[in-house]
Amino acid sequence: MMDRDEKEIEERDLEFIEGEFINIKQSTVRAVEGGHIELQQVGAMSIDGERVEVTQGASVLLRGNNVTLNQSISGVTVANETSVNFSFSPILMSRKQTNVSRSAIGIMAAGKVNSENNTALLVVANKVEGNMTTLFDWQSALALGAVLGGVLGLLSLFRKR
Repeated sequence: MMDRDEKEIEERDLEFIEGEFINIKQSTVRAVEGGHIELQQVGAMSIDGERVEVTQGASVLLRGNNVTLNQSISGVTVANETSVNFSFSPILMSRKQTNVSRSAIGIMAAGKVNSENNTALLVVANKVEGNMTTLFDWQSALALGAVLGGVLGLLSLFRKR
C-alpha cells in the first residue's frame, strides 16, 4: 500500500508509506520514507527520512539526518544528528552530534556526545560532555578483547588434539 496524499494516519496497519510530511499515530508500519516524519505510538520495521521524530514508538532500523527519540526503542539508529530522551537503542551511530538524556544505549559511536545521566555499554566518540556511566572504556574494551582472543586461541589448541 502506498499513500502519498495522506498527511495524517491514525490506527491503521500499513505496509509502505512515502511522502514529504507524514504524521502517523497509534499504528503499525512496515516501512516509512519521507522528508519530515512524526510517529506517535507506532511500531515500524524501517524508518528513513530527513527529519524523524518518534514518541513512544518502536523501530528496528531508523535512519535520518535529524532523528529525535522520546520514550522509544530503536534497534539500530543511524543519523547525522541524534537526540535521545528516556529511550533505549542497542546500536546508535551519529556522524556529528548526539544529545542523550536519561537513556540506555548499547554501543554508541558519534562525533560529539552531550550526555545527561545515561548508561552505555561502549561509547566511541571524539568528545563526550556530561554524566555517562559506561561499562567499557577503550582500555577495558581492548583488555577484554585480548583476554577473549587468548582464551579462544587456547581453546582452539586443545580442540585440535
